[in-house]
Amino acid sequence: MKVLNKVRNFPPERIICLSEETVETLYLLGQQDRIVGVTGYAVRPPVVREEKERVAAFTSAKISRILSLQPDLVLTFSDLQADIAAELVKSGVAVMAYNQRDIAGILAMIRHLGATVGVGEKAEELALSYEKRLNDIRIKKKYVDRPRVYFEEWNSPMIAGIKWVSELIEIAGGQDVFFELSGNEAATDRIVTSQQVINASPDIIVASWCGKKVRTQTFHEREGWSVVPAVERSCIYEIKSPLILQPGPASLTDGLDQLVRIFSLYDHSKHKLAY
Repeated sequence: MKVLNKVRNFPPERIICLSEETVETLYLLGQQDRIVGVTGYAVRPPVVREEKERVAAFTSAKISRILSLQPDLVLTFSDLQADIAAELVKSGVAVMAYNQRDIAGILAMIRHLGATVGVGEKAEELALSYEKRLNDIRIKKKYVDRPRVYFEEWNSPMIAGIKWVSELIEIAGGQDVFFELSGNEAATDRIVTSQQVINASPDIIVASWCGKKVRTQTFHEREGWSVVPAVERSCIYEIKSPLILQPGPASLTDGLDQLVRIFSLYDHSKHKLAY
């Protein structure tokens, strides 16, 4: 494999984003012209589908195509892209691997990426606007009657939500029934059994299966789940994965708004049943 040998630009002028949250962040910072390649999962903003070349899935990438684009910097996410990152580093490419797993980490990523491309002040403003938004919603929902929420990140095996999702549930006015598992970074450490969910007795089920449509009827078909309040009352909802499983701006805006809406629907239906 050919090893790149060129003077690096700073701030980087040719960036490839192998995760969708860095794509959206750069667009929000007005730095989209620096992007020369993106992950195939990038959908925010919608125009990215037309403007940017797709060079990777998530755990696989077209290394030769990435090298041909002569990037100054490639942005990756988590250990799941470690092999891709290692191959690029061996080829002489500068790689930044983010690994944010909670809200604080998302905000730190925004600030760091902004500083990297020379717009630190604008990134700080963006991060502060999100902090204010989160705090405003947290205060508004501080004294609500919190429904118990089971968030399902995957259905087979059943995987409970990661930490930033758990934190957003709390901010939106819910109570994550598996909050103690959310700090486990590896999905395999957040696997739950049917009996655990039944015992947790969630009032609401929110599902977001990455890359796959949620079929809410399947929850009614799971053995023993008819006693689960969320199933009994059909309080089962889908949030599209790009809105909530993206550890970036989407989760802090549209993803959080979806949770607020869902919890409000539950509160309304609960009060209707009381009369």
